[in-house]
Amino acid sequence: MDIRIALEEREESLLMPEASLSRESKGREFFEEPCPYRTDYQRDRDRIIHSKAFRRLKDKTQVFISPEGDHYRTRLTHTLEVTQIARSAARALNLNEDLTEAIALGHDLGHTPFGHTGEEALDEVVSTGFKHNDQSLRVVELLEKRNTRYRGLNLTYEVRNGILCHTGEKSPETLEGQIVRLADKIAYVNHDAEDALRAGIIQEGDLPKEAKLLGRNSSARINTLVRGLVDHSYGKKEVSLPDELLNLLMEFRRYLFANVYIGSSAKTQESKAQNLLKMLFYYYLENPKELLKNTKSTDDDSDIERLACDYIAGMTDRFAVHEFSKHFIPNPWNAF
Repeated sequence: MDIRIALEEREESLLMPEASLSRESKGREFFEEPCPYRTDYQRDRDRIIHSKAFRRLKDKTQVFISPEGDHYRTRLTHTLEVTQIARSAARALNLNEDLTEAIALGHDLGHTPFGHTGEEALDEVVSTGFKHNDQSLRVVELLEKRNTRYRGLNLTYEVRNGILCHTGEKSPETLEGQIVRLADKIAYVNHDAEDALRAGIIQEGDLPKEAKLLGRNSSARINTLVRGLVDHSYGKKEVSLPDELLNLLMEFRRYLFANVYIGSSAKTQESKAQNLLKMLFYYYLENPKELLKNTKSTDDDSDIERLACDYIAGMTDRFAVHEFSKHFIPNPWNAF
């Protein structure tokens, strides 16, 4: 018995007409024989989880750089929280959970060390600019290596589109991708506020009225938003929040930008982190041999700027600090 065929038939019989069916995927860039016991979207999810880029997320900053405590979010725990929210919403909407999970697990694979401040640093120095969603797509299409037959992870079109469009001006083409786009905002607004409260950056009484209208704590707010998403989107051809909840969420987000993301004590390490990454970038431009011996070949090894950007974006916080120390901090033992 071909288990994959049975799974595809179950999708067709159980999911909403608007759902993305594995059997109807636009496919992969390079042809592969189908897996006998997994759908294409299940296969994509597994490839992302087993990738090196996914493992590195555990040592990449979410908001707090080198926090003093074990309970602050990292880029990996953020990704897992987005995945949980997105998959719960997909299940309630009777859409494709496997596609939703694959997009959510892969959406931040291209994120830099030191969170968004690292993204800003590379965006300033790379001539073509830098956006983490573009880099996430580049990771799965080119940089991540799993065999010698083709470059990247060779994911399906729908997963790649969801990863690229989880942020930015373009909305994902699938409802599952649209779920992840909203789940990302729901997750980070709530967990970043929770981390800021834990760190003493803000106080419970400082939260805006919009946050309190959503719920008394992070769990209640997430429940309100996911429930609103499901109730508002069920059976429709677009996934969205009702205007009232979307406005509350975005006002809460604006509060965090003003009080946590910009200029707070949570960001005291930002300038150091940005200078560190910029200095590494220029060092590799001036020392291409050092760069080439540490990077894997891509389509155009002559583009040193692109290689330097890829290499730095893939670093963990810890490895970036190690590389900076190696190249810029004198080692007294070298004199002997």
